Amino acid sequence: MPHYIILSTLTDEGRRTLKQKPERILEVNKEIEGMGVKVLKQYAVLGPYDFVNIVEAKDNETVMKMSVEIGSRGSVQMLSLAALPVEDLIKNLK
Repeated sequence: MPHYIILSTLTDEGRRTLKQKPERILEVNKEIEGMGVKVLKQYAVLGPYDFVNIVEAKDNETVMKMSVEIGSRGSVQMLSLAALPVEDLIKNLK
């Protein structure tokens, strides 16, 4: 299944929610899985983004639908990137 990298930044509303209920992160992960996007790894990071997620989904459309649904809530802004394993890139370049 294809992999994607999701970079996300919390809005002011999202930061308030996280402060009041840190476990909300895990609840959202379950919601995302219900949309067909499996969270493989998740990191809280410093810098311009608050979280980096490595996810798996059947196609771009599934990730796009998830991104619109989660983003429409107003608590987070996301950047989704399709990821290709380096081994596949090398194979395709030969």
